[in-house]
Amino acid sequence: MYGPGAPARSGVAVFCLVFLPFALGHYLSCLLRGVNAVLTAELLGAIALTPAQLGLLTSAFFLAFALVQLPVGMALDRYGPRTVQLWLLVLAALGVWLFSRGHSFAELMWARALMGAGLGGCFMAAVKAVSCAIAPARLPSVHGYLIAVGGLGAATATMPVKLALHYTDWRGVFLGLALAALFIGLLIRLLSPAMPAPTVTMSKVSVWSVYRDPAFRRTIALILLPHTVFFGVQGLWIGRWLADVGGMSDDNVAYLLYLGMAAVIFGAIGMGMLTEWAGRRAIEPMQVAGAGIVLFVAVQVAMACNVAISLPLLSVLFTLLGTVTGLEYAIVAQSMPASLTGRAATCLNLLIFTGAFLVQAGFGLILGCWPLNSQQQYPPQAYQAAFGVLAALQLPGLAMFFIHRYRRAGPSGKMAACTAAMINSKEDYETRSLWTSRQGKTGPDR
Repeated sequence: MYGPGAPARSGVAVFCLVFLPFALGHYLSCLLRGVNAVLTAELLGAIALTPAQLGLLTSAFFLAFALVQLPVGMALDRYGPRTVQLWLLVLAALGVWLFSRGHSFAELMWARALMGAGLGGCFMAAVKAVSCAIAPARLPSVHGYLIAVGGLGAATATMPVKLALHYTDWRGVFLGLALAALFIGLLIRLLSPAMPAPTVTMSKVSVWSVYRDPAFRRTIALILLPHTVFFGVQGLWIGRWLADVGGMSDDNVAYLLYLGMAAVIFGAIGMGMLTEWAGRRAIEPMQVAGAGIVLFVAVQVAMACNVAISLPLLSVLFTLLGTVTGLEYAIVAQSMPASLTGRAATCLNLLIFTGAFLVQAGFGLILGCWPLNSQQQYPPQAYQAAFGVLAALQLPGLAMFFIHRYRRAGPSGKMAACTAAMINSKEDYETRSLWTSRQGKTGPDR
């Protein structure tokens, strides 16, 4: 047993028995989330799909992922991560196997949805497991390690998957991933210790209290749409954009997607360090997020305008700056009452992955308004329109954020005084963890 009153374990034991098995589940989740971006050409070659169908097919993962957030969160609290994660990975393995056997759009879409449902609790289960096995002071760094493992999974979905196609086809790749899901589920069940499940409930009233909270609404007004754009575009369309507009080969696209995932790993770590540095100087995380999102939207505008700067650089900047949206989880945890932070994490995931589903499907619908050329490619104008619509949708949230900050500053413009009042001293900031209110609670899947 681990948790309160459990015998102490060495760092090696915690890593081997708790962190590694659950981290592998998060790794697989991130891999399968983005693997279709590399396998697009193979899927289109095997099954006739329209752009709308391709977007809907890939985004079905996000929709199913979003729909299971609330029930998975309650199940983790009720039965513990070891039991819940085993059955979820069995469900994911079934979905991946069915995908490898699919021969029509409907078969692939339902299999992809089943896959998303089975992988919907990987990060939450990992955070819940490690929070009961390590000292609270170590949680922020371990969360960072989990995110880095997820970045490695997303990176594996690029060039390594492309290399695997030299030895098998896309169906063989998914069959191997189905076996990997079963193996990880068994690994968790056999290695990880049991945990006494707390009796936390999530009522309908408590969920609505999260959505009514002003701090929660202010946060999602600024960051939610950029977060969904980052997940939705990076997971599918950025690879097709590089191929259609940039005229790049499949191997070059896979390489750039791989670089993009490396940028996600370094960007997530760097963003955490930057936010901590800014906090010591009385700069709120929301201000850091606002500045980052301005740059993120600017990259999308450049993509929509086909500016002279190289497309490969824009694709890497898109993924690098998109990591600023990950601050959403920490800002919500810091700004909301402690009694709501656990439920807020699950509600936030529900909104993010529902939005990612809509972004992927909507992007495909916009592309479908233009005809394909002889190479089965869409013209640059189609992507210009799609990226332009996404950038335009994010502008109102940015405008509201800056208007709100201007009103807070007042006629004297002394906004810094309001900000500094929130952090009484450097020592207070350094000893206060953004994750304190979430210790022992279910964390968000990513």
